[in-house]
Amino acid sequence: MSYWIVFLVSMAACSIGFYTYIWFFSVGYGLAVAVIGAALGIAFHASMGPGEWIGCALLLIFGLRLAGYLWIREKKSALYRKVLNPELDRSKKMPVTAKLSIWVACGFLYTLMTLPLYCRLRNGAAPDAALWAGLVIMALGIVTEAAADMQKTAAKKKNGSRFVDTGLYRLVRCPNYLGEVLIWLGVLISGVTALQGVRQWVPAILGFVLITWVMFSGARRLELRQDKNYGDDPEYREYVKTVPILIPFVPLYSVKKHKFLAA
Repeated sequence: MSYWIVFLVSMAACSIGFYTYIWFFSVGYGLAVAVIGAALGIAFHASMGPGEWIGCALLLIFGLRLAGYLWIREKKSALYRKVLNPELDRSKKMPVTAKLSIWVACGFLYTLMTLPLYCRLRNGAAPDAALWAGLVIMALGIVTEAAADMQKTAAKKKNGSRFVDTGLYRLVRCPNYLGEVLIWLGVLISGVTALQGVRQWVPAILGFVLITWVMFSGARRLELRQDKNYGDDPEYREYVKTVPILIPFVPLYSVKKHKFLAA
């Protein structure tokens, strides 16, 4: 299967973002990754071993869980709808050309992120320690993100007006974003012994760098919003001074001053 077919598959899946542009980054993101995982499994099934099947399955599981979680949250959470409503109005006013640009950029990004697994399958690389190490890290990331989402949902049901500092949120303030970084780090590691030449290495690394930037940008947006909502709470101020924002055990407690991250 051609690399460009993967791109078209990604574009088709995330086209759901034309309903509201936020879905290019959320529901459409999950669907694109899931569909790419399924497409890789179908295209290369004849030459795939257990490790490659697990890799495709992990992409499918991650994507479907994320898309489903985000869609349900949007439909059922009044607090989230309050945050989302301004974006829905913005989407209605957004020019079609702007949506087209976002669509192409997202479709391309999701293709780059999954490139290491594609290259392993396309190049016929033999299963090795890098593949299995990457799969373990991917699985850890999926579990981390799912657990963080469940813990936040439970905490908000108990007290919707308080920030979340229980469970994984004692370790980092954005454990769901940490889970995503782990997932895509795992994908990259799974392909390091299979990537060949600059034309594969550069886009594979670029995909990981870009999604990591996206996660830190998301952490910055969350930090700014939480400072606005909870900044007068002494417990919150102590929490943000002692718990890293995204990477465990790394004393990076704030990214709001880093303007190179998207607002």
